[in-house]
Amino acid sequence: MNTQSQIAKGHVLVVDDESDIRELLGMTLARMGVESHSAATKSEALALLAANPYDLCLTDMRLPDGDGLAVLDYVAKNHPQIPVAVITAHGSAENAVAALKAGAFDYLAKPVSLEQLRALIRSALNLPRNGLSSAKRAESVDAPAGPVLVGNAPLMQQARRMIDKLARSQAPVHITGESGSGKELAARLIHGNGSRQSAPFVPVNCGAIPENLMESEFFGYRKGAFTGAAADRDGFFQAASTGTLFLDEVADLPLPMQVKLLRAIQEKRVRKVGSTTEENVDVRIISATHRNLGDEVKNGVFRQDLYYRLNVIELRMPSLREMRDDIPTLAALLLRRQCGGGAMPRLSAGAVAALRQYDFPGNVRELENILERALALANDDEIAEDDLGLSDASHDEDAVAADLSHLSLPEKLENIERQAILSALEKTRYNRTAAAKLLGVSFRALRYRMDRLGIKDELDGKS
Repeated sequence: MNTQSQIAKGHVLVVDDESDIRELLGMTLARMGVESHSAATKSEALALLAANPYDLCLTDMRLPDGDGLAVLDYVAKNHPQIPVAVITAHGSAENAVAALKAGAFDYLAKPVSLEQLRALIRSALNLPRNGLSSAKRAESVDAPAGPVLVGNAPLMQQARRMIDKLARSQAPVHITGESGSGKELAARLIHGNGSRQSAPFVPVNCGAIPENLMESEFFGYRKGAFTGAAADRDGFFQAASTGTLFLDEVADLPLPMQVKLLRAIQEKRVRKVGSTTEENVDVRIISATHRNLGDEVKNGVFRQDLYYRLNVIELRMPSLREMRDDIPTLAALLLRRQCGGGAMPRLSAGAVAALRQYDFPGNVRELENILERALALANDDEIAEDDLGLSDASHDEDAVAADLSHLSLPEKLENIERQAILSALEKTRYNRTAAAKLLGVSFRALRYRMDRLGIKDELDGKS
């Protein structure tokens, strides 16, 4: 790596100790026509920053010899004109908040969404939406510019018609569907096509917020309300004022927080932590979960009164298994977006057939991840069936089944659970929040199961 080379406009420094992440970000930047340098440690990053005038720095929060905040601090002191965005792991809201307070431009959560990454880069570098040049924009005109729900399957057509109706309403909406089926995208479309479209859309992953921080995150706090509260801060309700508050994985809310949320929705008023007065809030509530809220009510883990407040109108998002004929079209669209308007490899007939036969437990999110990996492995201008990595997964399942044949029932169940957790962790690059979503459990439930099965100790021993 040449740290002395001069940098032209549109150069980005990527700092991450994972080579796969550096390669993925570098490829994405290259497809956008943006050049990049990469560093695996804080010391490498500081050396590059000292030698080159970058236009943007993307840094992981966890580095072998320090953290992203140290990189952010160095840039703030020595190169304040360079915007810095941090990459947080394990859905850490606290890390993201700390980085933003320290002056970060923005943040991304692992596993990194390429759509969010490209939007961040365009914003930081003031790039046009579809790349740097008019030629590249012309190549991508067949890819929709805004968020869309693709598919001609009857269930998807029904969902789109329902979204159009819901956009004209102000009623609370509850979206159901498996993980990765597009629940947040549906919520964004309801917001974006409605009367609140010019106001904020604030998405909240209810399963990723530590229980002791929930009240302050949702309602805000006053200066001095607790240790570390150095200034007044608004919560999610205030941030979504006159807009839409999207409560993803709402079933993960603990019962005490459900009581507070119910009151805020009923009264349309919230009280910041440490405040003696309430303030009015005007937000539309859209919630979502992959679980059955009715069953959660019967099991006593979700309040019936809150359920009726949230589930005024229900929208169901179909799984990818229910729209197999649309998989080739959706795959082509995702490839086009991932290539950023550049040359796009075609899917071989074998690859298309394999995708149509696969069950996609992670739905569209899993399809996107599979295609990202295939792009990195594909040769020339075609993605072959082997590049998808689907056959390896089926072979692994057969091997596990054979190994379990001689075990007792409790041992079999534990091994199945263990294999499912390890597989989800591997697919999400060991992001435990993303793995929990893929498995259909809360982050806290995954952490408990990992402790019980000894997986946490095993992973910690390898790190």
